[in-house]
Amino acid sequence: QVQLVESGGGLVQPGGSLRLSCAASGSIFSIPIMGWYRQAPGKQRELVADISSSSRTNYGDSVKGRFTISRDNAKNTVYLQMNSLKPEDTAVYYCNRVGVPKFVWGQGTQVTVSS
Repeated sequence: QVQLVESGGGLVQPGGSLRLSCAASGSIFSIPIMGWYRQAPGKQRELVADISSSSRTNYGDSVKGRFTISRDNAKNTVYLQMNSLKPEDTAVYYCNRVGVPKFVWGQGTQVTVSS
């Protein structure tokens, strides 16, 4: 079973940037689509960006043009570059495969956007 460890979160001012990393304990090469999800307090977890094994990407409307997802299959790592951060981006961010069966969710990484 692949384990996922997210990192790179923190406190940032509006307009700032962060780069999140998701390290998988096993190979993600064969995983068709990996995604970054987020869950804000009191809200359901939502998919914000995904990337296929051929590096085709999709983004949610709320992050399009600001976030960039990438993957390094050799390092079994998925990244999320977040620019022009807004307070509404505050959430715990997780990575996982898109579709089923999901891997066991990692602990996530907290992103807080506040002045």
